[in-house]
Amino acid sequence: MKGYEILKRIPKDGFLKVGEVQKQPLASDKKTALNRKGNELFNTGNLDKAKRIFLTTGYTDGIIRLGDYYYNNKQVLEAFRMYCLAPAPDKKEILIERMASVIQYWLKNDERK
Repeated sequence: MKGYEILKRIPKDGFLKVGEVQKQPLASDKKTALNRKGNELFNTGNLDKAKRIFLTTGYTDGIIRLGDYYYNNKQVLEAFRMYCLAPAPDKKEILIERMASVIQYWLKNDERK
């Protein structure tokens, strides 16, 4: 299969659906309390609930920590999604470069066949 044929296999909408962080208008004290609860949930391993809180409040540090967690656990696409939502441009760029390297590797190996 030629390299360009591999590119045709990429889904039309890409691999990820990345939206924007849902920043709800919250009072400062409520937002702080929710972020503390999210940190508590994150630290006890309840990532789904922590993620919901961090995305709702727009807590950048929490979203980046989720991205780091996913990256360290080899869930690169979810890590990339979190870095996009945070936003964390430096971490996002590193992953873009690594993903581009993987695609280049695939294309080079495909051309050798």
